[in-house]
Amino acid sequence: MPLREHARRLIAECFRLGELDGLADLRLTHWAHMLGFRGHFSTRSRHYSTTLGDIRADRVDYVRAEEISTGRLPLFDENTVLVIAEWEYAGKGYSAGDALLAAALTGVPLPDPGGQR
Repeated sequence: MPLREHARRLIAECFRLGELDGLADLRLTHWAHMLGFRGHFSTRSRHYSTTLGDIRADRVDYVRAEEISTGRLPLFDENTVLVIAEWEYAGKGYSAGDALLAAALTGVPLPDPGGQR
């Protein structure tokens, strides 16, 4: 794909600025080629040696194996379904401070404690 004029000018400017001593730490000449690339820097083809999906799956497997081996997760049979069903009542509605904040943000007055507005 041909390089667009805008990208061409940006790359040329990176090379020009990259030669200035005060900007050497920015490594502009080293990264100038990325300005003309119209994709994500880590894009991989499905025919490449690996895909980002494979890398993510390997990372998930590694972390899970580490959690099991360090004792953070109990060891279960692969077909076990773990159901955690412990609930605790946390309250109803806004706290007094949250109610004041909501009324201030929405312009809706606070309800009367007696149940009437």
